[in-house]
Amino acid sequence: MINEEKVLSKPIFSVNDLSLWYGEEQALKKINLSIANNQVTAIIGPSGCGKSTFIKTLNRMVENIPIVKVDGDILYHQKSVFSNEMSVEELRTRVGMVFQKPNPFPKSIYENVVYGPKIHGIKDKYLLMEIAENSLKRAALWDEVKDRLKKNALSLSGGQQQRLCIARALAVSPDVLLMDEPTSALDPIATGRIEDLILDLKQEYTIVIVTHSMQQAARISDKTAFFLMGELIEYDDTQKIFSNPTNKKTEDYITGRFG
Repeated sequence: MINEEKVLSKPIFSVNDLSLWYGEEQALKKINLSIANNQVTAIIGPSGCGKSTFIKTLNRMVENIPIVKVDGDILYHQKSVFSNEMSVEELRTRVGMVFQKPNPFPKSIYENVVYGPKIHGIKDKYLLMEIAENSLKRAALWDEVKDRLKKNALSLSGGQQQRLCIARALAVSPDVLLMDEPTSALDPIATGRIEDLILDLKQEYTIVIVTHSMQQAARISDKTAFFLMGELIEYDDTQKIFSNPTNKKTEDYITGRFG
């Protein structure tokens, strides 16, 4: 049964005619799509097609590269992310990022999680402990680390480190999580844990995930966007993209004829 409330609700992101260049080279070409609240949106496509570039425009992280030029607009909760009223720091707090390789700080597990809240001025140690516990529970890591919060985060396994990075992103109360191939460096068991976690987290958060694995996109996403050579070729319900795509290029990619 269709959830009418979700259908009628305004998208969390509306991307309008978004183009991007690295110097002279155009990486994104007039991208138009909307991202719905509390859904998992997968971005698929061959290497170098603009997937990672696209998600890094959503929280303006791509602007850390000096030669980047952007045209078009991105609305986040109906406000342009490029407007003077939108603080980049606030945007990046609300729209968190988890990278391809786990990147915990060389600090304790606890200090990793509370790093963001401390930067935002929270000093109360009881409140910080509560944030750490809640974030680690949401990231399905609390039971594994609760007795060693003072241990160095780098002592954790790769899968645990990635869940710690998710906990760190959750600690500042975002409403969107961007994930750039978050399981590509992990073994199948750790990948399964992260996928289960993503399905749990979408009850509270909107998730946009770049993935090279079409099986992963099919398993965990509600919507799938297929990018090719900087263009958005097709964007639809995941089930339709994988069972009955509209565009021949999408079908060719999904069936392994190229890419």
